[in-house]
Amino acid sequence: MQVTVELNKLKIIVNIIPQDKPDRYFAMGIRLLFLFSVLVSLAFLSGCAMNPVTGKSELAFYSLSEQEEVSLGKKAFPEAIQRMQGEYDDQHLKDYVTAVGMRLAKVSHRPNLPYTFKIVNDSSPNAFAMPGGNIAITRGLLVALENEAQLAAVLGHELGHVTARHSVQNLQRGILMNMGLQVLSVSSSGTSYNGVARQAGQIAGSILDSSYSRDQEREADRLGIDYMVKAQYSPKGAVELQEFLAKKSGEGEASWMQGLFRTHPFSKERMRDNQYYIDSKYSWAMNNEAYAAGAGDFQRAMEPLRKTKEAYGDYDKGREKEQAKDLAGAILLFEQAVHKAPEQGLLQSALGMAYLKNNSYDQAKKCLAKAVQLDTDYYESHFGLGYLYLKENNPTLAKEHLQKSMKLMPTLGSAFFLAESFEKTGEFVKAQALYGQVAAADPGGNLGRSAATRARALGGGGRLLGR
Repeated sequence: MQVTVELNKLKIIVNIIPQDKPDRYFAMGIRLLFLFSVLVSLAFLSGCAMNPVTGKSELAFYSLSEQEEVSLGKKAFPEAIQRMQGEYDDQHLKDYVTAVGMRLAKVSHRPNLPYTFKIVNDSSPNAFAMPGGNIAITRGLLVALENEAQLAAVLGHELGHVTARHSVQNLQRGILMNMGLQVLSVSSSGTSYNGVARQAGQIAGSILDSSYSRDQEREADRLGIDYMVKAQYSPKGAVELQEFLAKKSGEGEASWMQGLFRTHPFSKERMRDNQYYIDSKYSWAMNNEAYAAGAGDFQRAMEPLRKTKEAYGDYDKGREKEQAKDLAGAILLFEQAVHKAPEQGLLQSALGMAYLKNNSYDQAKKCLAKAVQLDTDYYESHFGLGYLYLKENNPTLAKEHLQKSMKLMPTLGSAFFLAESFEKTGEFVKAQALYGQVAAADPGGNLGRSAATRARALGGGGRLLGR
């Protein structure tokens, strides 16, 4: 016989196998007693977190306070933005999206959270929320929308995930909570490749890669619709969005399957549920002129973004060529993209990094310097420029850009070359410490082994200047 107990997605299976002996019932009782003691221990060690939307207590292995939730989001959200190629640089559009988001946030269940709304410069259609009020929509999804009410439907849905603490629930149920607590307990200076920085990245990556349950998606859908109507947006926007998603789901387009639908599972049943919810609760608002779609304002705000759409199409094809090891083809497409939209920092950065891989250092430096000038907050541009300055034996400028890259998103490569910059400027203690961290983080890799060799040499009094 087998007893299965499921506790908040934690499944405990205890096999109870009676023996053909007089004491078989005694053995069965011992096993049941053991199972009971395990459950009691789990209940003792776990906490109960309050869902701000439902008011219900939810079992959690660690109950994250709102202050901790906000702090964790502040540390993980910037890394998530960097992982998705940084922010899209259009201040007017940023302000517009933030205004729509805040209009919804003010009528939500948690209006006092320090909300942040970002546009990430990623072509895949997606949107995501992180703990504490951090919400982002990708360039790829934003450019596919038609009016402000549809944008409100997307942002309202993500707000629902925040207010119901869905990402927090997912963390609390998993082993990543331990890393989250370490991220909260120690601050990172951004100048070293330390464990806390890596853990912040793992938290960000986990939330970006994890999908919500059907119940969580349903709850976020309904909350988003509620917030839309409270903010006087037409619920037609939610209906139109669902119909659009159904069309994309049916087409099976790769960018949508790998983007929005990977983390936000879509189904016709979910669409029907939402339409029924609107019909039964908000039919009176569907054709009410007081509940706007905001098409005009949306189109005006979107006009500059739409002008870059063709250039980013070339960029996306260039990325595909790059991944297929066709560097010459990638460079050609990136050059076309830059010609069409020369003021886009990400396009300059992509072309610069491709030139760098092609050993075209002068061209790489020109593009990367332009990329940093246009957008000073994207880690890869600073990394590439720092590496080039190091090759030119200008460690002071190399250090400046590599430190900025590390602050934006710590990586092994940035850490290794920053350590080399410290070494070349005579800061041997910093160099040895950072080499040691790279060696510990990548013990079997080329960078890790090289870093270990240099750390030992510095520790033994050797100075590896000029390498």
